[in-house]
Amino acid sequence: MLFLPMMSRRRIATLAAALAFTVAGMATPHAQQLPKITVSSLTLPVFNPLVWNIMKAQGFDKKHGFELDAKAYPSISAFYAAFATGETEVLIGGPTILQKLYQEGVPVRIIATGFTLADLVIFTKDDKIKSLADLKGKQLAVDMGGSQFQVTKMYLAAKGIDLGKDITVVNANFAVARAQLEADRVEAALVIEPLASIIMKQNPSWKIIFNGAAGWKEITGQDGWEIVTAMRADAIAKNPNAPKMLLAALQDVAKFITSNTDDADKIANETLKLPPGILKAAVESKRLNMIIQPAWDPATRKSITDMMERAVKAGFYPAMPDAKIIYAP
Repeated sequence: MLFLPMMSRRRIATLAAALAFTVAGMATPHAQQLPKITVSSLTLPVFNPLVWNIMKAQGFDKKHGFELDAKAYPSISAFYAAFATGETEVLIGGPTILQKLYQEGVPVRIIATGFTLADLVIFTKDDKIKSLADLKGKQLAVDMGGSQFQVTKMYLAAKGIDLGKDITVVNANFAVARAQLEADRVEAALVIEPLASIIMKQNPSWKIIFNGAAGWKEITGQDGWEIVTAMRADAIAKNPNAPKMLLAALQDVAKFITSNTDDADKIANETLKLPPGILKAAVESKRLNMIIQPAWDPATRKSITDMMERAVKAGFYPAMPDAKIIYAP
């Protein structure tokens, strides 16, 4: 009589535990399910992927209510193509390149700023070359497919210098441009961070004769943007809160880079294999300057559209995009 009730109690306890485990197993994934935001990243050792690496490592995506899904591509063309086809929903890229995509029918919506033009620098080894004007009749190695080339051409045009005629352009990505200058095949090379800080550490005798931020401010009186943050319109339609969630997470990344630079440098070393101290050097030199502002802010909108207007005047594009290219909540 005593044995059976004891067995019943044990069975009840076992069944209850099993049921609780099953319910927990069913409820946990549902409770943790967050909307996913898919972004274009790069396998190259540049700071574009570092933004996403920091966001993921620090959990800034989940903090702001989404799950980051970074898809890495081995080239800049593939990086933009993934966004253009809808394989990814977000990228941080050159505003004038996004202008081109928009005019080709890609549903681009610029939602925020990104990095200033301060990380765009031109190096020379020749002490006689003091400025870009001294490159007349000489050769500059630069990636002609990037927004950096467009910014440099627009700056020089404002100075009455035709990049491509007065200064010969040697088309080369950043690493090759550096190698061309090292081998004395060109007189100057355009690079961006982190390569700029690596060069300064390895070749302290090389000189910077142009900084994108200083040059842009000289001709426009305002800041310009190396890269801005864009999201596809269809992704926004699917998740109307996505722009503000992503913007908040990016602001956390920017703050982390400046206030936890040693930790950010460690993440750069572990994920991008950058030499220790390179990110820190780029931040402390003020060349790497991540500023996240809403693109719909009037002053920010003006600074972005001014770059596009100058791209049109420089002949890169036939007309300005309409106002929808800048996201408005």
